[in-house]
Amino acid sequence: MIEFRNVTKAYGAQDLLIDASFRVGAGERVGIVGPNGAGKSTLFRLIEGASTPDKGEVAVQKDIRLGHLRQQLNAHSVRETLLHYAMNAIPELDQIRSAIEEIEHRLAENDGTDRDRDLARLGDLQTRYEGLGGYNLEGRTKAALGGLGFRTEEFDRPFTSFSGGWQMRAELVRVLVGHPDLLLLDEPSNYLDLPAVEWLEKFLRGFPGTMLLISHDRFLLQSLTQVTIEVASGRATRYACGYDAYRVQREERHAQALAARKSQDRRIEQVERFVERFRAKNTKATQVQSRVKMLERIERVEVTPLHAEIAAMRIPPPPHCGQEVMRLEKIAHTYDGERWILRDISLSLQRGDKLALVGYNGMGKTTLQRILAGALSPVAGKRSAGHKVVVGYQSQEFSETMPPRATVLDVVKEAHPERLSKEARSLLGSFGFSGDAVDKTVEVLSGGEKIRLAFARIFVNPPNFLVLDEPTTHLDIAGRQALEQALRDYSGTLCLVSHDIAFARTVANGVLALSPEGPRRYPGGYDYYREKSAGEAAPSAPTSEGAAASGSTRKEQRRQRAESRKAQQAETRKLKNKIQRCEQRIEELEAEQHELAQALSGDGASIDFAAVNRRLSEIQGELNETVARWEEALQAWEDLREEGN
Repeated sequence: MIEFRNVTKAYGAQDLLIDASFRVGAGERVGIVGPNGAGKSTLFRLIEGASTPDKGEVAVQKDIRLGHLRQQLNAHSVRETLLHYAMNAIPELDQIRSAIEEIEHRLAENDGTDRDRDLARLGDLQTRYEGLGGYNLEGRTKAALGGLGFRTEEFDRPFTSFSGGWQMRAELVRVLVGHPDLLLLDEPSNYLDLPAVEWLEKFLRGFPGTMLLISHDRFLLQSLTQVTIEVASGRATRYACGYDAYRVQREERHAQALAARKSQDRRIEQVERFVERFRAKNTKATQVQSRVKMLERIERVEVTPLHAEIAAMRIPPPPHCGQEVMRLEKIAHTYDGERWILRDISLSLQRGDKLALVGYNGMGKTTLQRILAGALSPVAGKRSAGHKVVVGYQSQEFSETMPPRATVLDVVKEAHPERLSKEARSLLGSFGFSGDAVDKTVEVLSGGEKIRLAFARIFVNPPNFLVLDEPTTHLDIAGRQALEQALRDYSGTLCLVSHDIAFARTVANGVLALSPEGPRRYPGGYDYYREKSAGEAAPSAPTSEGAAASGSTRKEQRRQRAESRKAQQAETRKLKNKIQRCEQRIEELEAEQHELAQALSGDGASIDFAAVNRRLSEIQGELNETVARWEEALQAWEDLREEGN
């Protein structure tokens, strides 16, 4: 469906793509990963034709319907309601609807036109309208709006009356319900809360077309994609596997390339020494020339650098405090005196708790965090901080509201003027700002650097109770993993809001769910919360009457279970055979790879280095594909075993 052929694209002095070549087949689900600024969004602009390559060619299948969710919403001056805006996903439907109405009007008026021709045309139009999903478009749109957190009473509100984040959600609905053949999603979870991210993941599982997903959300990447394309250092590298396997394979490819390059460098050094040593001897002239030509023919093994990982965050240890860190008693809050954001919230946080607040936007998560941090006084109820509790609060907006002309060092010293410059520099070094980096101004910092600076500012006066609102915003995957590790190691108390499921799953050891029915606390981590909340939402157990009524079907159920076991056993045998074939092929390829590596490390007098390197590259490609098939078959086999147990 999509093919990049030796594509090069630069912006100014930065080469985003250099001789990039890869294919995306129809129906594939592809994750696009790489550091911020590497050119992932540029890839999408090339695919949709909004940008052209400097060199090479981008071929996209013709006559396909394309849906593209961008990171930034184009300005709209529409007066449509939310529902009408979201439904306006397929412009062709309006044209078909107008044509149908025109024909129906002529038929009703019986104005003497060719009735048979109109009836035939009407049938064609209705078939086309149905094929495009026109008859159930409104129902699908309402379901999608509800899944992303819109309330039914909001459907008739003007689209422009919503904030930018909610407009982005409506734009996402508009893209999804349009039934595109090719779906391009650029950071779709940026403006979503955790329940909406989970809804999106379930919705996209059933998407039948081709999907390309740019995301820093590891949960979406791992659960939705089977192919990964890494964009980094000007290269676009395709991996025939999902995100977790890609990370393993990337490290393996890099290690193998380094080993091959080291072996090749050693061999080249030997040949160059021979040439240098015998260059002046007439008796060795033929051999010297032969080796000079050999050096000219060598195709150097390319080692693609791993994109730079973000500097680790070293969070200072928290000061000691009492066992109960914070207590809320019957907290309630309203901003306008009419609509209550929070009602009857009682909560006790103990030392070491790491609580994730979850719920749709508008349920009061940020308001509750501001009350916990002491930045907002509740209208009703009581907030009591524990003994020697020091609060560190990072709001969602702080990283964007730092003075743009202030230096990194200025921001930290402003938070604690008594701090000596040497102490402030030492603290900044623990958050990845060392040397001259402390003199950078805020306006030139990347999103990830601003987040790290915001944390450094908090820890000028080390807190033992951290309150974090969307701390992963603007962080790429490496940055999120660095922050995860720092917060896991943090021995203080934490309350966080995040739309990153993998982040919440790793860091939190408890969940407070806010919903219209009221708050509910879950003592386990995020997976425990999902399990319990799913069970609570499941249908209740059947009554005794229902059980009696089902007795007559038990024989049929036993027969179905027997057939299911038989089918499962057949599938298990099939998967075992596939696993064995893959393992045998992996052994063959690794043996050949070892032989060629040994040949490269020999004297090399009769070796065609170019041919050997090409074959090594072919072997590596086949190895990656075979390992991916082996992992897929092994996972399916293990899943069948779990079902059988």
